Amino acid sequence: MASRAYSIPNLLTYGRILTVPVIVLCFFIEGSLHSTDFARWTAFGLFVAASITDFFDGYLARIWEQTSNIGRMLDPIADKLLVASILLLLAADGTIAGWSLWAAITILCREILVSGLREYLAALKVSVPVTRIAKWKTTVQMVAIGFLLAGPAGEKVLPYTVLIGLTLLWIAAAITIYTGYDYFRAGLKHIVEDE
Repeated sequence: MASRAYSIPNLLTYGRILTVPVIVLCFFIEGSLHSTDFARWTAFGLFVAASITDFFDGYLARIWEQTSNIGRMLDPIADKLLVASILLLLAADGTIAGWSLWAAITILCREILVSGLREYLAALKVSVPVTRIAKWKTTVQMVAIGFLLAGPAGEKVLPYTVLIGLTLLWIAAAITIYTGYDYFRAGLKHIVEDE
């Protein structure tokens, strides 16, 4: 059991969790919330590395037959910690502001709803598989966050970086509503049957 806990896929997941406070710290290098170009590019690089591990930890666990209970538990937690903390950070920084906050709130609310629903259904021994469109949502969401992390520093390389990021965030939010409803509908069937 201990060897499974320290398998390479699980180590990648642990690394993703540890990346979260480091990304946040990038924005506080000078002691207060301040995003220099260096801070943004560092945070962006860490986020890209963390996103790559998100793909590889599950893939490697399956092909090496190293799936474990701790990996199954921590993988979605690591994803949600990464997304939630960065969305909050970007909102505090002002990169996500005004009406675009609603896109971030929608994504965060959906993550909480689906997490609670999965936990409830797991107690009923009901599995809700991840759909293909949910995977697309995650991909669009991660690309949006990448653009927004680069933010003003990215504008110097690619004009409209923030606008591209915000547009993708809204697209991710729209897909989020659809997939969240999909999960809720699947869960509701079991909740009603249980009454």
